[in-house]
Amino acid sequence: MEISEKLLCLFSAEVREADDGEYVVDVPNREIETGSLEPGETYRVALVARDGAAASTDDADSAPSRNNDGPQPPVEPGEMRYVEIEDLGKQGDGIARVERGYVIIVPDTEVGERVKIEVTEVKSNFAVGEVVEEAG
Repeated sequence: MEISEKLLCLFSAEVREADDGEYVVDVPNREIETGSLEPGETYRVALVARDGAAASTDDADSAPSRNNDGPQPPVEPGEMRYVEIEDLGKQGDGIARVERGYVIIVPDTEVGERVKIEVTEVKSNFAVGEVVEEAG
């Protein structure tokens, strides 16, 4: 399965029927709180069956190498992502936060910059990214 580099967030949810006969997918509060999504905006949504090729992340058998000691980092090495620098670290590197408040350190950036990065290193509690493009 190919996943777009424009992916903003990933979560599991049920599709439920609303009172008006429409169907609804509830977005977790954390996606709004972390700034991944904005209320009132329109987004493209992809649905993947739980028993399909991309099984639910709750299914430990689908990822035998996964460590179940806690949440996994929301990024992977080589992943491209647009981020906004929110803060500076002790050594002057830019800090961006993504899903669940996970920190990505981006050297040579300033607070308020929006940049496209490539994730170069991933640890359990932070990642490091390199700027590949100024986003404005």
